[in-house]
Amino acid sequence: MSASPTFVARTGSFFHRYANPGRFLKLGARLQPWLTWPAIAFTLAGLGWGLFYSPADWQQGDSVRIMYVHVPAAMLASGGYAGLAVCGLLSLVWRHPLADLAAVEIGPVGACITALCLATGSLWGKPMWGTWWVWDARLTSVLVLFFLYLGHIALIRAFDDPQRGYRAAAILALAGAVDLPIIKFSVQWWNTLHQPDSITLTGAPTMSASMLWPLALSTIGFSLGFAAIVVARTRAAVMESRIRALLSSPAGVEVLHDPPSLHCSQLRAGCPYGACSLHWCGAAAPA
Repeated sequence: MSASPTFVARTGSFFHRYANPGRFLKLGARLQPWLTWPAIAFTLAGLGWGLFYSPADWQQGDSVRIMYVHVPAAMLASGGYAGLAVCGLLSLVWRHPLADLAAVEIGPVGACITALCLATGSLWGKPMWGTWWVWDARLTSVLVLFFLYLGHIALIRAFDDPQRGYRAAAILALAGAVDLPIIKFSVQWWNTLHQPDSITLTGAPTMSASMLWPLALSTIGFSLGFAAIVVARTRAAVMESRIRALLSSPAGVEVLHDPPSLHCSQLRAGCPYGACSLHWCGAAAPA
């Protein structure tokens, strides 16, 4: 009796089946409009409501309106890095090249959204704290997150061999994930200037519904927009990688005209992905 597949093997089989580059391109093409247009609609509705129609705070005045950009950016800064860590795990454990490409595309988007979080936080902090920056636990841990994003981007480009860069960046992504709980719980663990979270999973929101609803719309819009940008960038990266795999071998050019005419084994000698089993080039699977 053969032994049952291990959890790692079963999980790897799942990701190789549902994250196959060809399937991803088809799925991404279908998802793109459903991410992009709702993202625009929710973002415009949330920001329009929050900036022009929601009430000013009794203590912070109109400066509280920065919240409708700052809070979604802060949530996505951490969420984007969590995505990097997941991609790093998929890359290191299952050697999944699609996870590497996704991580490459998440990094710059996450760095930009983290920079937006820091910038809007400084704008919000100036009238409240009297300074643009303080070495507060929450602010400092988010700044560390920004540098982790930059380090991830730099590591990928630091090696001539892309696979070494992907591996180094994946290790950094997993190691840097320790910063995420520090960001989340910093206002509870230390006495900080940053206010406690107004929305938690264990308690009722501490803000009025007139502020909560536009914030929710803005957060949904930003999240869908983040996903739309990452999907679009990853689709472009996958298509570029497939073309490179084709052009790396003289025989691969034939696949551009008739993809099923060649088997993957005929391209492996010049394919930068080797025996990836995912058929980036579009050739038929080996017999």
